[in-house]
Order: sequence, then structure tokens, then C-alpha cells
Amino acid sequence: MTLLKLKQEQLARLTAFGWNEQREAEMGMYGEYEPARVIAQHSNLYRIVTGSGELTAEVSGKFQFEAAARSDYPAVGDWLAVKELPGESRAIIHAVLPRRSAMIRKAAGPMVAEQVIGANIDVLFIVNALNDDFNLRKIERYLVAAWDSGATPVVLLTKSDLCSDTAARIADVEAVAPGVPVHAISALQGGGIDALASYMRPGSTIGVTGSSGVGKSTLLNRLAGEELQQVQGIREDDARGRHTTTHRELFPLPGGALMMDTPGMRELQLWEADEGREEAFADIEALALSCRFRDCRHESELGCAVKAAVQDGSLDSRRLGSYRKTGRELAHQARKERAVSQRLKKNAAKRQPAAGRNDRSVED
Repeated sequence: MTLLKLKQEQLARLTAFGWNEQREAEMGMYGEYEPARVIAQHSNLYRIVTGSGELTAEVSGKFQFEAAARSDYPAVGDWLAVKELPGESRAIIHAVLPRRSAMIRKAAGPMVAEQVIGANIDVLFIVNALNDDFNLRKIERYLVAAWDSGATPVVLLTKSDLCSDTAARIADVEAVAPGVPVHAISALQGGGIDALASYMRPGSTIGVTGSSGVGKSTLLNRLAGEELQQVQGIREDDARGRHTTTHRELFPLPGGALMMDTPGMRELQLWEADEGREEAFADIEALALSCRFRDCRHESELGCAVKAAVQDGSLDSRRLGSYRKTGRELAHQARKERAVSQRLKKNAAKRQPAAGRNDRSVED
């Protein structure tokens, strides 16, 4: 499979969804298959785009057998190696190409497992509304996941038409998001939308994440110039929205960029995001370098530069509290993961002797 062998029409269709020479090289080991990208997921069925057009797909039996975890399965945004079924509008997924980025959270429920929200995202819009649902601590959590994903985070403060002091809110967010662009917009009225043009590069994938009711679908419709997603209002008593988007989907935009809309999340549970935490709290990490002790916990130790910053007012105590909370959460999650891993190893070890005895009895 080479770019020259692909028909011009097929190549144009794939290129519109981000296909490039790097992906072409990765397909080299899958010469018998066709490239495709996941544009939507409905349970175990996937909607994909190939050079031939849109198809429905599912993973092969071998893929299911070899998948070690749910996160090994395709996610929206993934590039795939597939085999189209002749005479049908279906295909079989045989492999997932390497992910350049992946936004991951802990799967809902008691099971210790990761869930891929979206893959191969270049820019991640973290959306928070400028109404009663405005929450700096929530933005911090999303920034941890965003930095850990490998995508470039951008904070969008929507519904600016409902805020009387937008500049102050922007300053508040910039204080907890060092180095991250922050834009106040009104997707409904179009205010501030022009500032997003620099992110809309042809072939780039932009993820949109945030709670329900913050205006993600309204933003998508504004940028697309048409109503791609249905929009519902928010509850006036608590400024919270109802779920409008029910699944993740990748939409081409007029300028050539792609936008991934995702369902609103009531709570973002972090997953193995130590590096993301360091990036999201880079200001605290920088202060910690001046602490007297390298293993300083920033609580009651002498010579703690972080506590000193809180005392002199240069660091908000609530931000330090958020830093500690995410640290405890990630440590607790790591302990649970180790416990599950150890249990699986023990179960495997228990089965091994029995298998050995069975083998010997056959030989005898």
C-alpha cells in the first residue's frame, strides 16, 4: 500500500481525515489491509472512513483474543488496518495503528480499568461555562488529563455573554493554567470565535471535553456552520446541563480541521497521570525545587518553599489543596492497579502447576 497506489479520490478522502506520510509508513506492515479511521463508536460497532467511504466495522476474532485490556480496542480517532468485505458496507478491524495521543480516564464503576476517551487528538479544548457552573478545580483536573494525553490543551470559557466580569475570570484561569491559552467565547452569539481560527489547521484533530451543558455541541455547530449536534438548554436552578451528545464522534469542519465531540462527564476520574499532574501544577513543581528536603510533602516540613508561597499570598491555598488531592487520588489508583495485577499473576501461577501435572500424566 503506497500513496501512489491509492486512487486520487480515495487519497483525498483519507487526507481529509488526517492521513499523511507518517501514517502511510506505519501501514507498511499491513500491506494486505486498507487504512481507515474511526469516526464514531456505538458499543462494539464502529463507524469508520476508508478510501472507499464510510463503513460499519467490528474487530476480528484474533483481535479480541489478543487484546489484553479494553483500552487496546479501537477508540474514536484511531487509525486502523481493516479488510473490507466484498459487496457489503462492512469491514473487519485487524489492527490499531500507534496512537500519537490519547485522552484516558478511569472507567466508570468499581472496575479498575482505563477508558480511552479519544485518540490522536492534536488540540484539546477544555470547555467550562462562565455561569454558576464555573469551577477552577474542575479545570485543573481536566488539565491534568489533557497534559498526560499528549495533546495541546486550550481552555475555552463559553457563554461569555452571560458573564459581567469576563476579564477577571480569564485571569483566574490563567493563574491555574500556566502556559495554556485561555479564550472567552460565546458560541451562541459568535463572540470570540475568530480567535480559534489558528487551531483549525487542515487535517488537525481537535477534541472537545467538559461537563454537560457547557456548550460543546453549540460550539461544534457554530464552527461547522450547520446544526450537526442537537442542543438542549440547561437547568436554571443549578446551571447544569442535560446530556445532549450520547456518543463520541469525529466531524469534518469547513476549513479542513476535524472536531471530536464527546458526551459531558459528570466526573473525570484520573488514570495514571503523574506526568500530567506535574505539567498542570508546574508552578507548584517549580516552587518545590527550592524546598529544603527533596521528599518534602509540603505540609509541616521546615524550609518548605511551597508553604512559604501560600503564607506570603503568592500561591492560593486552594490550588495547593487541589495538588494534594490529585496526588492522593493517583497514588490510591496506583495501589489498586498493583493489587489487581498481583491478583492476576497469582491466579495464573495457580493454574500453571495443574497444567504441568496434566502434561506429565499424558506422557506416562
